[in-house]
Amino acid sequence: MPTATSQSLPPLTAEESNRYRRHLILPGVGPEGQARLKASRVLIVGAGGLGSPVALYLAAAGVGTIGLVDNDRVDATNLQRQLLHGTSDVGRSKLESARDRLHDVNPHVHVVLHASWLTSSNALDIMRGYDVVVDGTDNFATRYLVNDACVLLGIPNVHGSVFRFDGQASVFGLPDGPCYRCLYPEPPPPEMVPNCAEGGVLGVLPGMVGTIQATETIKLLLALGDSLSGRLLMIDALSMAFRTVRLARDPECPACGTRTITQLIDYDQFCGTPGLHADAHAIVEEVTAATLRDWLASGTPLQLIDVREPNETATGTIAGARCIPLGTLSEQLPTLATDVVTVLVCKSGVRSARAARQLIAAGFAQTRSLAGGMMHWDTPYPR
Repeated sequence: MPTATSQSLPPLTAEESNRYRRHLILPGVGPEGQARLKASRVLIVGAGGLGSPVALYLAAAGVGTIGLVDNDRVDATNLQRQLLHGTSDVGRSKLESARDRLHDVNPHVHVVLHASWLTSSNALDIMRGYDVVVDGTDNFATRYLVNDACVLLGIPNVHGSVFRFDGQASVFGLPDGPCYRCLYPEPPPPEMVPNCAEGGVLGVLPGMVGTIQATETIKLLLALGDSLSGRLLMIDALSMAFRTVRLARDPECPACGTRTITQLIDYDQFCGTPGLHADAHAIVEEVTAATLRDWLASGTPLQLIDVREPNETATGTIAGARCIPLGTLSEQLPTLATDVVTVLVCKSGVRSARAARQLIAAGFAQTRSLAGGMMHWDTPYPR
């Protein structure tokens, strides 16, 4: 939490005072509270469905420094719920798109971009120095990693999750409150982990949950009201029912209890996301759409694998490609040839790069990722 005294808080400019006028007249905020927001640093992990409303509202509220962690590109399928990005941003880095949008919302906000997937080797360095971490991720592996890093650093973790028509929100990691692993001590087995592409999500639901996360973050920064620490807010959008479940800190929690963790691990294999961060620093060689077309036309021996989900490949894929969803790639490794060039394909090139790292780690030396994925196959870049 911010530790600045009222004497050391940054002053508001005349333009800022005018911009935040509705805050300045609020009991519990006022000029000092607004200055505290200006001095605050918040890290948002994920610039997607949850990260969009969180980032937009924190920027509008005047949070001085907003850090964003993501390494994905904008896909047309994101636009149904990820309001940080627009149609003209498709194919761009999500971080660049988010930065431009947030600066348009509030040019006084400093946006720090962390263009990386969060891993056990970089999480502490990225998160250190922030007052609050907002978990806007969509997979269990990163949720557990965010929680454990927050526990180690003593940083509040504002949690949110969505699936289909249901959402959850809470605040974890306060000194007297539970952490995420008090609620879910161990990651679920792979067969129990739903896939976002398969399960889907109602587009407005991340907006509802993300707005709650933004509210909880501002309350923490201002030490205002009662946070969701010790409570899990559950939302059923179909019946528009909100239910709160009490949570207690677990003395036997593997993260914050008597067996307090001392180091981070990556949870990919536990959570059914093999290859999500496998050898995350390995260099993946890419092949352009034009070069791949030439290889196919000339009959160059190669193994073409589409790692998208069945509902995606049902709309079309490259002729001759074998469809193996990323989540099942590890179990299919024995069926793959190791003596030919392997080209991995996905929608934008992000999942195929993860798959390529997984194959490289498994000994597939001649592995390539299609640059830009199917978006560039349909509209190939020049050579």
